[in-house]
Amino acid sequence: MNATSPEGAPAPGRVVLLTTSHRVAPGLLSWPAWQALREADQVMCADGTHPQLPYLREAGIAVAETAPTAEDLLAACAGGRTVVVVATGEGEPALTDGLARLAGSGRVTMPDLELLPASYDLPGARLLDLVQVMDRIRAECPWSSRQTHRGLAKYGIEEAYELVEAIEDGDRDELREELGDVLLQVVFHARIAEEDEEAPFSVDDVAGTIVTKLVHRHPHVFGDATATTPEEVKEHWLRTKAVEKRRASVTDGIPLHQPGLALAAKLASRVRSAHLEVPLPSAEGIGYELLALAARAEAEGVDPEAALRAAARTYRDAIRSAEGVGE
Repeated sequence: MNATSPEGAPAPGRVVLLTTSHRVAPGLLSWPAWQALREADQVMCADGTHPQLPYLREAGIAVAETAPTAEDLLAACAGGRTVVVVATGEGEPALTDGLARLAGSGRVTMPDLELLPASYDLPGARLLDLVQVMDRIRAECPWSSRQTHRGLAKYGIEEAYELVEAIEDGDRDELREELGDVLLQVVFHARIAEEDEEAPFSVDDVAGTIVTKLVHRHPHVFGDATATTPEEVKEHWLRTKAVEKRRASVTDGIPLHQPGLALAAKLASRVRSAHLEVPLPSAEGIGYELLALAARAEAEGVDPEAALRAAARTYRDAIRSAEGVGE
C-alpha cells in the first residue's frame, strides 16, 4: 500500500515487515535485509527470544523488544521515518490486519508498507521440520518412544508395498503420501539409532553415507568418466560397487527374505551381469517352474513381481464381476 501525502503534510514514512525462515541458520540474512536494518530509524521485535536478535545486536543494530499496534507504527513512522519490524514465527497477523483496517478506513495517510523476506528456504528445507517433529514424537509419544528397529521392520515392508501400489495405480496424491510414509521410516530409524550406546548414528550420518555412495558411483557426473547410455551408467555402477563391497560371490548382498519371484529375478540378473554360465536347476516342481519363469522375465526386461501383480489385479476384477460387486 502506498498513499500520497497532501501537499505540505509530513511524509508518511515506511514500514518494513522483515520475515525470516527458521530453517536457515540465524544471522544469514539477505543483503537487502541488512541494508534495511542498518538504514532504519527504529527496529522492533515482539519476541525477545527471537533467534535473530543476538546476531542483529552483534552487528550493532538496536532492537526494541515491543509489540507495536498499527497505530503505534503510524506514529513511529511520522516525519518520514523508517521502521523495521522483525516478524515472529506467526508472521504478525494481528499487526498486518490492523494496518489493513486503517488503510481501508480512509481516515489516515498510510506509510509505505513493504514485505521483505530476509532469508529463504532452500530445497529440502522441510526435511528439517520432519527431523524436529520426529525428535519431539520420540521424546513425548508413549508408543513412539518405545519402538525399536526390529519392532518397526514390518512397517517398512508395508510402506514399501503401499508405495509400489501407488506407483502402479498412477495416483499422484497417493504417491506423494506414500513417499512421505517411506521417508518417515528412514527418519524414525535414524532417530532410534541416535540412542544406541555402542554405535550411534544420526539422520545426518545416513544422508552423508548415501551422498558419498552416489558421488562415488557416478564418476560420469562428479568425475572424469564418460557415460552416454544407460548401459554405460550401469557398468560404472556395478564396477564401483564391486570395488566397494569386495564380494566373494555375485550372490552376496542379495536379501533372501524378499518375495520369491523378485529373489529369483535378482539372482538371474546377477548371473547375467557377471557373464556367468549357470544353468537353471532341472528338478521338477512348481518352484522350479516359477524360477524358470522369473529368469525368463528378467532376461526380457520384465519385473516378474509387477507382472504377476498386474495379472492378479485382472483376476481380482474378474472375481468381483462374477460376484456382481462394483468397484
